Amino acid sequence: MRIRLLVLLLTMTAFGLQAQERLFILGGELSNSAVTSVEDIDRVMPRMKALGLNTVLTPAYWEFLEPEEGRFDYTLIDRTVLRARENGLKLVFLWFGAWKNSMSCYAPLWFKKDTKRFPRAQTKEGKRLEIASCFSEEVFQADNRAFGALMRHLSQTAGDVVSMVQVENEIGMLESARDHSPLAERAYDEPIPRKLYKTLGISKPTTWRQLYGSDPYGEEKFMAYHYARYVGRLCETARRYTQMPLYVNAAMNSRNRQPGQYPSAGPLAHLIDFWKAGAPGLLCLAPDIYDAGFKDWADRYALPGNPLFVPECHCTEDCGARAMYVFGEHHALGFSPFAIDQASPKATENLARAYDLLKQIVNSKLPDSTLSWGLLFDRQDKERIIQDEDMRITCRHYHTLPWAPQTPEGSAWPEGGAMLVKLSKSEYLLAGTGVVVRFGSEIATPHSNQRSEIVNKHSDHRSETVQVGIGSIDEVSIDEEGTMHYLRRNNGDENHQGRHAQIACGDWKILHIKLYTYE
Repeated sequence: MRIRLLVLLLTMTAFGLQAQERLFILGGELSNSAVTSVEDIDRVMPRMKALGLNTVLTPAYWEFLEPEEGRFDYTLIDRTVLRARENGLKLVFLWFGAWKNSMSCYAPLWFKKDTKRFPRAQTKEGKRLEIASCFSEEVFQADNRAFGALMRHLSQTAGDVVSMVQVENEIGMLESARDHSPLAERAYDEPIPRKLYKTLGISKPTTWRQLYGSDPYGEEKFMAYHYARYVGRLCETARRYTQMPLYVNAAMNSRNRQPGQYPSAGPLAHLIDFWKAGAPGLLCLAPDIYDAGFKDWADRYALPGNPLFVPECHCTEDCGARAMYVFGEHHALGFSPFAIDQASPKATENLARAYDLLKQIVNSKLPDSTLSWGLLFDRQDKERIIQDEDMRITCRHYHTLPWAPQTPEGSAWPEGGAMLVKLSKSEYLLAGTGVVVRFGSEIATPHSNQRSEIVNKHSDHRSETVQVGIGSIDEVSIDEEGTMHYLRRNNGDENHQGRHAQIACGDWKILHIKLYTYE
């Protein structure tokens, strides 16, 4: 499979663009209150530059943008843009509009207090929630005017700085699978749009209620389409002023929770068809990954037509390893741990070292057809075997080596993460930390006098093969012009006498590996 490396080249046909945009976000998301004053902004932006980010994800708060209805104040937006520009940083603004983590907590007070004009969502039992109803045209128009004002202002003042905008934040219903307000009940009795017939497996008109009744998973689909349609209309407004990419982020449906226990109907992977139908102007649905199984969550969102972007995850010491994985395996648009301004020095140190390696790989200007793989290991998931044509590549966590530091039984290993890049049939780059990679061949040679045991997922047999040897493993750096510079040769103990390439946990390296074959 031929796939693009790292910097995904996007043709934004859905946005009416003729030009192409490149996104490569080595990001960090600020904590929710980090830019609520100009003093906050002045303090935080230089720190983000020092951490090695190229992009900062930062809130744009409706309550500050429109403190009084119809009066817009761009003070915080303009200060954020100014300080980002001064520090050579790009921005992704997060629209905290009608919803933030499901709730309407960042809406202005004039909006919150007028529940008659701006009605709330309700549970099945009739409890009103601090969640604006997406079925209210008044709610939409108020949100839309503010969002449109923001997008118009950004297009006029910040086109060189803003890479992308997030529309709302972690949309979803809580306590119930769907809204049960009077407006929502009327919508539940309306016919299902024809564009959803194929997705739903129906062929003739029916209403949502007739199809799903009180099934919470059916109610979630209904709600997902209407949330998406709301967002889709916001996207249409944005397109009046700018073609910059737009996306939505999702709080995960994890830990076997039911719709309403997690934010029901959000931009979740199992609802992607409803979101794409309702909001075709979105570049992607993006996962906020805070739960175990990071690779599995990322895999669910790295779909055709939905390039992977991880806008939030825990900012821990393992973030750097995870960044190497998503760019190597999924050629992600970007990666961005949350609350990076509050993270520990060790967490930000590892992330900065990973980002430095990723920048160097991008500097190498490899062709779009270059193959790469992502590696991410821990104590439970410690091995991956890659079959690259006739090359069998066995990748493991560094702690699987018998001489690696031993940890008590049952304790966690630091995550090992890397990307493996194929330069040619016998040449690779390995960049990251905490991994061991061994190369072998499965080419049969009838006249060979040597025999090699081959074990794979499908068989356990012996075969005469061409042998693969390590010609050299050099630690290298890559400059901004893409030139590779030799640092040192890893031989002897550093490659286990020609057996494998290795990067210890806590080390961050790029290894240039050259192989040869013999019989």
